[in-house]
Amino acid sequence: MTSATFSLFLLTFFLVSLTPGMCMMLSLSLGMTVGVRRTAWMWVGELVGVGTVAAASVLGVATVLLQYPPLFTAFKLGGGAYLVWLGIEMWRSRGSLAIPEVADGARAPRRLQLATQGLVTAIANPKGWAFFIALLPPFLNFDQPMAPQLSLLLAIILSMELCCLILYAMGGSVARALLARRSNVQLMNRVSGVLIAGIGVWLMLD
Repeated sequence: MTSATFSLFLLTFFLVSLTPGMCMMLSLSLGMTVGVRRTAWMWVGELVGVGTVAAASVLGVATVLLQYPPLFTAFKLGGGAYLVWLGIEMWRSRGSLAIPEVADGARAPRRLQLATQGLVTAIANPKGWAFFIALLPPFLNFDQPMAPQLSLLLAIILSMELCCLILYAMGGSVARALLARRSNVQLMNRVSGVLIAGIGVWLMLD
């Protein structure tokens, strides 16, 4: 991977991690209601789930692409088009990625419950599967051994994911005040939508 491609990888997956979704909004909500320290148990389960989804997505895609190389082009076009569609939906403040209202009144669950909640949320989240299937393969060299590449990229992805989870949990009160105004929610959705759609265009043209 060239330095330019690696920089694009970092930017792409940082934006994906930072984009509000089921896991990030769960971290934000728990950070407000049960505290950052206790929310860390949810992060453990969530990171295990994200790593599992990423590895399963790439290995499944790699198996198909190695046998049918022409599918790679169609795969990139389909994945890029999907991201563009998600970006448009975010611009309209609709869809699964659009920033929702922050929930109140959560009770403090036990540590195992928090870890399980994080794991189930990550694995059951269709957005996570779609993103990893669409975004990871273009950064992999299928002519080289897969294990070292996937291990390195997963370590980077999980590190960025953890940083974003911490940011959401610690910034719960600030985010709550910010998201109380509809105009701010709309602006954040539109900025995120443009970035996600731009990544989709890059995938289709690369």
